[in-house]
Amino acid sequence: MYKKVLVPIAFDDEHDPAPAITIARRLADGDAEITLLHVIEQIPGYAVSYLPAGYRAEAKKALQAELSGIASGVPGARAVLVEGHSGRTILDYAEKSGADLIVIASHKPGMQDLLLGSTASQVVRHAKCAVHVLR
Repeated sequence: MYKKVLVPIAFDDEHDPAPAITIARRLADGDAEITLLHVIEQIPGYAVSYLPAGYRAEAKKALQAELSGIASGVPGARAVLVEGHSGRTILDYAEKSGADLIVIASHKPGMQDLLLGSTASQVVRHAKCAVHVLR
């Protein structure tokens, strides 16, 4: 059983966070800390000028509210919102927080993943703790 479980959450149509949270709860000790982490990707400089004023702040506020809402339904969970590159930021956060398990969802790989690599595959290859991948 694990004491510090990290569950990266993606807010897109392809990923439902419920299965990852269920697995995290099953693998966690009764008094474990479960962290639901969402990484906000950097917006390229050329695209920032096309966004309405205050967009980033409003988006962060909405994402934090949604993440906190999910965490409120999970005993011992907390919601963390950070900015950065998804794969690298998840790995850095796991190491800094002392996570002993990462539960991450993956999708069926396509050609773009063979050339660029997906977030889940980057986490699996470089994590210093156990990783449980859901498909």
